Amino acid sequence: MKNYFLVLAAGVLAVAGFAPFNLFPLMILSLAVLFHAWLHARGKWMAFRIGLVFGFGFFCAGTGWLYVALHDYGGMPMLLSALAIALFAGFLALFPAAAGYAQARLHAKLAGHAGLHSGIVLLLLIPAVWVFSEWVRGNIFTGFPWLTAGYSQVPYSPLAGYAPVLGVYGVSLFCAISAGLLVWLWQAGFSRQGRFALVLLVLVWLIGAGLQQMAWTHAEGEPLKVALLQGNIEESAKFEEGSLVSTLETYRRLAESSDARLIVMPETALPILREEMPPLYAEKLLQHVRSNAGDILLGLFERERGLYYNSVVSLGSSPTQHYRKNHLVPFGEFIPLRPLLGVLINEVLHIPMGDQARGGERQQVLQVAGQKVAVDICYEDVFGEEIIRYLPEATMLVNVTNDAWYGHSHAAMQHNQISSMRALETGRMMLRATNTGVTSVIDRDGRILQTLPQHEEGVLTAAVQGYAGRTPYVVWGNAAVLLLAGLLLAAAWLINRAKAV
Repeated sequence: MKNYFLVLAAGVLAVAGFAPFNLFPLMILSLAVLFHAWLHARGKWMAFRIGLVFGFGFFCAGTGWLYVALHDYGGMPMLLSALAIALFAGFLALFPAAAGYAQARLHAKLAGHAGLHSGIVLLLLIPAVWVFSEWVRGNIFTGFPWLTAGYSQVPYSPLAGYAPVLGVYGVSLFCAISAGLLVWLWQAGFSRQGRFALVLLVLVWLIGAGLQQMAWTHAEGEPLKVALLQGNIEESAKFEEGSLVSTLETYRRLAESSDARLIVMPETALPILREEMPPLYAEKLLQHVRSNAGDILLGLFERERGLYYNSVVSLGSSPTQHYRKNHLVPFGEFIPLRPLLGVLINEVLHIPMGDQARGGERQQVLQVAGQKVAVDICYEDVFGEEIIRYLPEATMLVNVTNDAWYGHSHAAMQHNQISSMRALETGRMMLRATNTGVTSVIDRDGRILQTLPQHEEGVLTAAVQGYAGRTPYVVWGNAAVLLLAGLLLAAAWLINRAKAV
């Protein structure tokens, strides 16, 4: 029971490794506690339970902000909302639980009668299985890669240097290797094995720090003045008819206050269909941005052939273009298995525009204000391999978001950290326009250059730079880290076989 309480506490504590706390060593230390418990677990089912307890604490603490969306804005009763969070955390906890089971089973299979050295388990076996479990979580049932361990290291940790090479899962892999080496060092002390573990740990971090000094991409074109609008529209009033005029006026006023060549509104800043936008309103915006020889990106809905899309539409000096959200949020933007689960939208949750269509996996980058802009909408920037579809053509990234659904919780800061990872993976600047925050400009190295205060109306004006070229991650996506994890498992098998001979 004591061990279970310890791993539960480690799971909760790991969340402090992420934004807004950014205590990145805590993620690694928490994994070390988990891995130590797995190493000494009596059987694969005990390892499963240990992973389940760790995961439950981790995901309850890390995604508890969903309660605000379900209860405060979705209209779900309090107890039902709390139960939904617990069930969701319990489901996500199955992935570290499965990792615990898998590493224990592989350990037993490899060990045989000869036994398997704990260093092999900690350095090769457990890190590989951990990364595979995170990757599966990020892809199964449309995927939920939020709180992937690698995000905790961006942008301050030397391990962030692995992101442009291997992506977020590569950073996770080296987090797990670091945690395994810490456990090995703890067990071996300053013996020969302990010194070897320490040397490897220092080497992993030094290589990461060295990779941070690499310039994977190069400047393309002249610097561009941009304005990112933050309307701070209360989510409870956003779709009320009586608030529509005020909302439109707020964003018109903010847009016209800027002389930037590229002006960006948040996700669905204009809570209307494109065809319903007042012609005079559109004309005023068009005249203003053309006077700056630039363009504006509007967040609104589009309707085509009876289907509704969450879209970004450009107006201005360039031809009108649009991007439609492709990766939709289950139960928030579409209902899986609608014949069976449709009642959730109609009777339990009350989410406007809760049944949308996908915009398509391969869409054109937007050529606006002299740049080639890859737009993603809200939750889409959680999926690194989907962002790199638009590279190397795109010269900068734009994320438009409405995290007002999560109130004053940590969700918006966690999301901004995820966007930092996308900038680092691609070697492109990321511009984030959000309704209530975090509106930010992120450099190509993942560092946040400017932000607006959350939950305040404002315009973030900045000079940004387009970039060209490919990082290694853009070339091979997640395939490289999955191959590397597979090689770690193969190495564990080969070392054990050589030992047996």
